[in-house]
Amino acid sequence: MVSSIRYWCNAFKVLENDQPTEFGLNLLDENGWDTYLEDPASLWLLHWHFLQPPCNASAWEFTFNYFHRNEFTTEDLFYDLCDYRDRISSRTANSSVKKDVSCMLRMYAKQPTKSSASEDSLDCPFVDLGLVHTAGDARHYTFRVGAKRSLPAEIVIYAWLRHAERVSETARSIPLASLLYDVGSPGLIFKLTESALGAAIEQVARQNNAIHLSDAAGKLQLSFLEEPVSLAQSLLNDYYDQTR
Repeated sequence: MVSSIRYWCNAFKVLENDQPTEFGLNLLDENGWDTYLEDPASLWLLHWHFLQPPCNASAWEFTFNYFHRNEFTTEDLFYDLCDYRDRISSRTANSSVKKDVSCMLRMYAKQPTKSSASEDSLDCPFVDLGLVHTAGDARHYTFRVGAKRSLPAEIVIYAWLRHAERVSETARSIPLASLLYDVGSPGLIFKLTESALGAAIEQVARQNNAIHLSDAAGKLQLSFLEEPVSLAQSLLNDYYDQTR
């Protein structure tokens, strides 16, 4: 149990080498943004950090970044993940891949109700994000692509600022297409459409003149006037201050 907790804390980047990270302290410290994870926005934030490089969960990284089926079965995901494993390393056993697929789907998709009240019948909190749904039976699933009711615009813009910083530390703009389709982008990690991303940009831009959407040679790009990491941090500070 202790090793499992340690693994997930490191995977979600609230710990590093068994020490609290800056993100972990900001979120979960006694006077942090959301010490008891009462705001659904915090789950989105954890989901984002979990899948940012370095991601310690290859099955999750593959599913959100490289698995391009919106409707799929457990077998589709298993075989595509095995192909991915064979391209990068063949040392992981099929049985381990199958366990990862099961764990990931239980983490994000609401499971059929069981009659007995046990730990196995409890849904993971990340089910509430609504990213993955069962489709007819326990074998078929679908990603919900588009706007998410519980995903605040500030979390979306925080994510694209961090993504922009990772792409280039000096640039002050990034193409909208990169935010939708790049590996590790908000579009893939949050399963957003262009309209959903645009709506988040417009909402935040109305309150923060350091962010705006512009047209460069017929291509939409997002521009920001301040250093992206500090601007992203400021957005989260303002968001959580308003929700307390």
